[in-house]
Amino acid sequence: MALLDIRQRSGYLFLAVMLGHVLLISAQVNSRAGVPVLEAVTFGTFAEVQRATSSVISGAQRVWSGYVGLRHVKADNDQLRSQLAAAEVELQEQRALADRTRGLERLLELRDRSHLATTAAEIIAAGATPDFRTLTIDKGTRDGLRPDMAVIAPAGVVGRVVVPSARAAKVQLLIDRNAAAGALVERSRAQGVVMGQGDTELELQYVSEVADVVVGDVVVTSGIDGIFPKGFIIGRVDGVEKNGPQYTRITVKPAVDFGSLEDVLVVLTPTAAREAATAGGTE
Repeated sequence: MALLDIRQRSGYLFLAVMLGHVLLISAQVNSRAGVPVLEAVTFGTFAEVQRATSSVISGAQRVWSGYVGLRHVKADNDQLRSQLAAAEVELQEQRALADRTRGLERLLELRDRSHLATTAAEIIAAGATPDFRTLTIDKGTRDGLRPDMAVIAPAGVVGRVVVPSARAAKVQLLIDRNAAAGALVERSRAQGVVMGQGDTELELQYVSEVADVVVGDVVVTSGIDGIFPKGFIIGRVDGVEKNGPQYTRITVKPAVDFGSLEDVLVVLTPTAAREAATAGGTE
């Protein structure tokens, strides 16, 4: 065993001496370009290592730059989305303001056209059940409101005041089941009473069988009920049913879209029928 170890050590020593001679010779021998062979080999080896390292670093830099760029693009997109959302909200606000302005302009035109004392009111609530169709407005007894005052809109008749408080009032819509108004067919002057049905439809009742009523006729207030001034639009006839000469059912589509109301006018001027009744009671 000792002899074997000596031989192995001698072999390793011999290899080390030979490698040293090779390195010395390489350091002294020049290549064709005049560069020592050892330097050329060493430079080539390290150059490849540097090339690989540079490629790895460049790739990492490109990846990082792309990542940073994507983060910037995402941030820019988020900012643009936020600005777009804000612009859309502002546009909707401006559109709503324009619609409100047009509605108020029509309300003022109606007030000037009617030659009646009125007060404008804003709708602040609506009835919760379909059986009782009501609205709440922001004007009350402090503004001169009293029960049974007519409520109108540019499109036509809305209803009447039923319960006024100091600063608000409940309005019974014309489509309420318990609502009614004296009516007149504008074309033929046929008279009747418009009755609410609790939905989006009205019925014209108590019409004479000799009266002339056809689909499309405009129905207006007659003024005989003492609540609604004469001549305000109620709606149009959209259905006529007859049994022989007698009218069995006449339906009227309201002129007012009750679901989109925002502002109304309350008529403060008493109707001619109410003034006559008051004068008769005074006498």
